Amino acid sequence: MTTPQRLVLAAVAVFVSATVVAQQNPERRTLTVDDLLALKSVGEPAMSPEGNWIAYTVESVDEEADESATQIFMVSRDGAELVQLTGDDYSATTPRWSPDGRYLGFLAARGPAEGEEEPKTQVWTLDRRGGEAQAYTAVDQGVSDFRWAPDGQGMLLLIRDKTAADLAAEAAKAEGKEARPLPFVIDRLQFKQDGVPYLDRSRTHVYVTRGRGEAPLQLTFGDYDDSEPAWRPDGREIAFVSNRDDEPDATQNSDIWVVSAVGDAPTREPRRLTTNPGSDRSPAWSNDGTRIAFVTVTEPELIWYATNHLAIVPAAGGAVRVLTEALDRNVIDPAFTPDDTGILFVLEDSAEQHLARYALASGSIDRPIEGQLSVYDYAQSKAGDLAVRMSVPDLPGEIFLLGNGSLRQLTRTNAEQLDQLSFAAVRNVTFPSADGTEVEGFIFTPPGYREGRRYPTILRIHGGPVSQYDFSFNAEAQLLAANGYVVVIANPRGSSGYGQEFSAALFANWGVPDFEDVMAAVDYAVEEGYSDPDRLGVGGWSYGGILTNYVITKTDRFEGAITGASEVNYIANYGHDHYQYYWENELGLPWESKETWEKISPWENVDKIVTPTLVMGGKEDWNVPIQNSEQLYQALKRRGVDTQLVVYPDEAHGISRPSFRKDRWERYLGWYDRTVRGQ
Repeated sequence: MTTPQRLVLAAVAVFVSATVVAQQNPERRTLTVDDLLALKSVGEPAMSPEGNWIAYTVESVDEEADESATQIFMVSRDGAELVQLTGDDYSATTPRWSPDGRYLGFLAARGPAEGEEEPKTQVWTLDRRGGEAQAYTAVDQGVSDFRWAPDGQGMLLLIRDKTAADLAAEAAKAEGKEARPLPFVIDRLQFKQDGVPYLDRSRTHVYVTRGRGEAPLQLTFGDYDDSEPAWRPDGREIAFVSNRDDEPDATQNSDIWVVSAVGDAPTREPRRLTTNPGSDRSPAWSNDGTRIAFVTVTEPELIWYATNHLAIVPAAGGAVRVLTEALDRNVIDPAFTPDDTGILFVLEDSAEQHLARYALASGSIDRPIEGQLSVYDYAQSKAGDLAVRMSVPDLPGEIFLLGNGSLRQLTRTNAEQLDQLSFAAVRNVTFPSADGTEVEGFIFTPPGYREGRRYPTILRIHGGPVSQYDFSFNAEAQLLAANGYVVVIANPRGSSGYGQEFSAALFANWGVPDFEDVMAAVDYAVEEGYSDPDRLGVGGWSYGGILTNYVITKTDRFEGAITGASEVNYIANYGHDHYQYYWENELGLPWESKETWEKISPWENVDKIVTPTLVMGGKEDWNVPIQNSEQLYQALKRRGVDTQLVVYPDEAHGISRPSFRKDRWERYLGWYDRTVRGQ
């Protein structure tokens, strides 16, 4: 664990003390499912060039309409003024200021007008001086991202090619006919992706437009997807990310490319800046336009277990320098400081997520924001002031300003609701696993917790597996604690935040060290007197569900389990989920290395499960398809194990419909209450 700076300790202390007071205040009530659904989610900040205003998004739930909507707000740098910029009748995302700060651009699908089909997402702009939002683009298939040109005269756009279905629909409309569905014709190695139809040869490319309503000019071409575009500060070139290998679907490579944005030529050849066989992404120009910082993976053979490093390359081409090889922690979202002497980035480190800065002259790294907190993302003004979106254990993400040597909270989106609630106390703990490896985790104790009393306890396991529980607000754990449970969460091997070796310990070894680590977390909670060893529950979503499947095939210590969006019979998922590249590189081809696949497959031990198990998932999940959940349920039902299968229609890997989110939380509580608490 790192030592927090005094600056951040002072800010965090406000929130921690508020938790203690809330627990002791009888006028406060415990968190409910309805409270959880009503909490609003604050999105990425965008700072005006002069630094006086920060735009950001707020997502909220309309229970009556059973949908979520996102609006854009802006707050003044002193926090005194708060303005809602977009209306409640449509969702708006991705706020971005024009270089002169006069306009705010954003993405929205507004309408449709009477008689029109569903609207496509376009770029819209608001004049900060007042007035209604005006459409900036009118692209038939919509726009997926945009960036203002440095001179404010135009934008770059990301636009996906029209699909065969799009073209057929246009032809039918021109003939006054109704479009008929077409078969999916597939010839790609990677042909699935969660949340979208089957993948075809339509690709996303970079375009520029020189003004409102102007036809976009295409800059990149070919059977490749292009992403993360970034203007050179003088507007003459655009950096972007693309995998242009001979067979892009057979690798996870991506490189930084640069294409000219000058002139009207319909075709132009991009320049390749990186040749690393791993992923190079997140390009960020220096302000003088001579260098590009980016995130790189130097050991791609470790696939998702590999560390993401900070690197830099001359914009004109040349040798790449990896700057953080000795750090062994994941780097996210780099950006040069205004004076080009350093590079800012978000740093994932031991259950914390900091804002860090690399000094180019000395190679040293300092952390302007660190401590027991989680920084999600940030934006900076021309003067170097920083707007950050940040969370601590009893505060969902809010916007803070780091400027003039102090960190101040600017938004209090959920303050009225939070002030009514009593939260769980959150204890950060470490403990040894079976082989002596130190593991970090958190213990949530219910409001009104009494020392010396043992509580029914839920072990909840994070997804990934390459992610981590951190010091941000954990809504699910707070809900379970509010209902009288001690909640134990841990970062077992495979988790990020602890270095490449800790993460890669899970390579082709699922359900072994991570099982030992989460069981050590439970043992710690029992030994320390928090948990009743006879009233234990376990569960998780995605890899959290997968590890739950290992747990219940290896031990009968748990009275109830919930496995959500999980895999259990791995060979059955090959070619059915969207992980063909990862399966092949971690386990080999299933017909050549069947034993390796079966060795780590929970399906091989499904006959050992005795724990009552609730099985859940989305019907349209192509990340972790419902097929494996159905197979697990069938096996449990056939064997007479107490079980139930819940399938959410029209849902992919994440559950988005508000009524389904509420239903899932209520089922969590109902299942654990019946099987673990014994109600």
